[in-house]
This record gives sequence, C-alpha cells and structure tokens, in this order.
Amino acid sequence: MHHTSLPIQESELIITPRGTIYHLDLAPEHLAPTIFTVGDPDRVKEVSKYFDRITHVAQHREFVTHTGYIGEKHVSCVSTGIGPDNIDIVFNELDALANIDFKTRTVKESRTTLNIIRLGTCGALQKDVDIDSIVVSSHGIGMDNLMHYYKTTNNQDESFILHEFNRHIMINSKHISPYIGESAISLRKNFGAEFVHGITVTCPGFYGPQGRVLRAPLAFPNLIESLVTFRCQDTRIVNFEMETSAIYGLGKLLGHKCLSISTVVANRITKDFSKDGNKAVDHMIKKVLGIVVNG
Repeated sequence: MHHTSLPIQESELIITPRGTIYHLDLAPEHLAPTIFTVGDPDRVKEVSKYFDRITHVAQHREFVTHTGYIGEKHVSCVSTGIGPDNIDIVFNELDALANIDFKTRTVKESRTTLNIIRLGTCGALQKDVDIDSIVVSSHGIGMDNLMHYYKTTNNQDESFILHEFNRHIMINSKHISPYIGESAISLRKNFGAEFVHGITVTCPGFYGPQGRVLRAPLAFPNLIESLVTFRCQDTRIVNFEMETSAIYGLGKLLGHKCLSISTVVANRITKDFSKDGNKAVDHMIKKVLGIVVNG
C-alpha cells in the first residue's frame, strides 16, 4: 500500500534534530502502548518506582516521561502539567508518536490504539464522597473550550446527559458552552464497586472556575450548588478537576482508549482537605497499576 496522505509540514509537526517530538522530547520507540498520565512532573517517579525496570527517561519543561516494564507489560508514565491546554499538547503528541511515520511525516496505514489512564487528584462535589477515596470518571463534562476547536460528534448517551446538564446548569448563555466525552468502557469495567463512579466536571482554572473566592468576585456564585444537585437517570457529578474532559474528548477523537482516575484530596461540600495527600495518591497508584497490569 502506498501512503496516500501528504507529508505533514515542519511547522505543524515539529521534530527535533534528534528525531523527537517537540514538547514531549520523545521518539516513537520511547513510548509504550499503555500510558499513565499524571499532572505533577514529580509524580512520574512515584509511579515508575513500581516499574520492574525503566528503559527510557525524558524531561522537557513540565513534560517528564519514564518508560519501562512491569513484569512483561510495557508501560509509560507521562506528566502533562495542569489544564486542558496541556492535554491538547500531550495527547496530540502521544498520538503522533504512535500513528505518524516521523521519517516520511505521513500518517501510518495501520493505526495504533493507546490505552491512556490518568492518575490525578480532584475535589469531591458530594458529601458522601470521602477524602482519600478514588473516583473513576464515567464521563467528563468540559467547562473549558478545548474540544470546540475540533470536529467531534457525540453518541446518544453523551448528547442526552449534556442536554440535561445544560438545562440544569443554565450557564451556556454566558460564553461557556459545555461539552462531554465518555471514558472507554473496556478500561472502566475493570474497576469495581470499591471505586466511586460518576461524572467528572473539568474546569479551565482552580480558583474562579471552581467557585473559589480569594479576592476576585465570581460571575457564577451558584456554580458548585448547581453541579452538586445535577442528576441524570441514576448518575450524578461526583468531582471536578482540570483535565478529564479534554482527555476523553481528544482521546476518543484520535481513537484511543482513555480512563481518568482521581484521588479525592478536598471535599468542597464538607470543606475537608486530605491530611496526607501523597499517601492517598500512592495508594491509588498501587491499586490502579495492579488492576491495569493484571487486567
């Protein structure tokens, strides 16, 4: 088969003289097909300490990657930094590493599907979601704007939840147009009742967008209350953070399987904050690695 796609220009796909993609500083052979993403660059070593061996380490800006093996399973851990804009960079580059031939700059004939699991932290939006518990996100609802720059479609289920959400929250008249993406069921089904399941809302900031007031007044003082009270069939919004909707939206668009899992470090309803967030995150890492490697 001949490549029918035209080469991607140097300004669009930036490859360094060493043959690595610009932001992540990785070459295609440095990436495993199962990838854990973390926000914090310092958290990468907290994941890779459970690898049996590390075969490659890269670092550029906030993007740190450790690739190696747990037993026979080939895995990578990549830090994204905070926010949907960084997810745009990381997910496009992960996909390019897997699905673009760097020598010819053309899309490969046969596509690789990556399994991408986020190991994050979040704030709980329900009284009964305890500090240090682990949330598995069924859907991500984006209050950011990333996926509006891409041509996407929703399935019936996603469209229904989004419609109900918009009707309930009444925010989309104010230059905020929420969007939705679903996690990969094939990954999610390995996580049982010991995890909290529900919808995650993704915000493009930590303070105003998550209803925190320090000195700047809020445009939506009732935002948290309306998120808490949303119900759709038998599901509800359990938490919010700053990456999930972009991961689900872009991951699905590019044909990858994604799952976002987060440790609850704050409960915004009870106003509790984790006494030892690092210990709780470590517990999540061990648990999730065990399930993914043996699953």
